[in-house]
Amino acid sequence: MRRMFSALIMAATLGAPMAVPASALAGTSGAAVTVRIYDPYRRDYHRWDDREERAYRSYLAERHRSYRAYEHQRIAQRRAYWRWRHEREERLDHERR
Repeated sequence: MRRMFSALIMAATLGAPMAVPASALAGTSGAAVTVRIYDPYRRDYHRWDDREERAYRSYLAERHRSYRAYEHQRIAQRRAYWRWRHEREERLDHERR
C-alpha cells in the first residue's frame, strides 16, 4: 500500500508540469518575450521589438543585403548597424525640430 501511494505521488509530481499549459504559467495567453540588445559602442540597451526589426530590415534593404538574423551577423556588421541606427535617430530628431 505504501509503495503504491508513493508511486502515485511521484507520478502526480512528474506529470503536473505537463498538465498545466505554458500560457497559464506566463500569466497571460499572449505573453510576448522582450529581448534587449546591448549596444557596446554607445553603451545603451535597445528593445528588439517590431519597430527595431523594421529598422533592421530597412538597414539591410538600403545596403542591398539579404535578410540574416541580427544574432547571426558578424560583430563588424552589428557595429555598422548600430552606427547607422544612431545616425538615423539623430537625423530624424533633427528633422522633427
